[in-house]
Amino acid sequence: MKINDRMPDLDESGTWINSSGVRTEDLIGQIPTLIYFWSISCELCEKSLPLINQLRDELQGKLQVISVHTSLSESDNNLPAIREAALEKNITEPLFVDLDETLSTTFNFRYVPAYYVFDENGMLRHSQSGSGNIHLLRRRLERVLKENS
Repeated sequence: MKINDRMPDLDESGTWINSSGVRTEDLIGQIPTLIYFWSISCELCEKSLPLINQLRDELQGKLQVISVHTSLSESDNNLPAIREAALEKNITEPLFVDLDETLSTTFNFRYVPAYYVFDENGMLRHSQSGSGNIHLLRRRLERVLKENS
C-alpha cells in the first residue's frame, strides 16, 4: 500500500477474536484507525505488542485499533494458540486471524510487525514494518490525531 491509498475492505466474515467482525465502512468517517499485523512466532512482535497496547489505552476514544494475525509459518495457523496468545498479550481490540493471508496480501508488507495509520476518511497516512521505532509511529499518530481534532 502507498500513502493516500484507501483502506482496503476487511473480511468481516473471516475469523475474528474479540469481535463478531469489523467492516471497513464502519471505521471510515469516525476517528483515525491503526491496523497492525503481527504473528505468534515473531520475536519483534512480542516486544512491540505491549507498546501497541499502551498506545491503544492512551488513545482510547481517539483511535480505533485493529489487530491482524498473519502466519509466518505453518505452525502459526493454530487458532487455539492464537487465541491464547491474544489473551496473554492483552490484545483486547478486534483481532482478525488472517489464515488465508487475504489482508496480508492486500497490504503487501515485507516484515512483521507492520503498522498502517489511516485518517478518519480512511486514507493511508503512514506505514512502517519491521523492527523498532514505535516512537516514529507515535509521532505519526499524533499528527493524524491533531489534524482530526
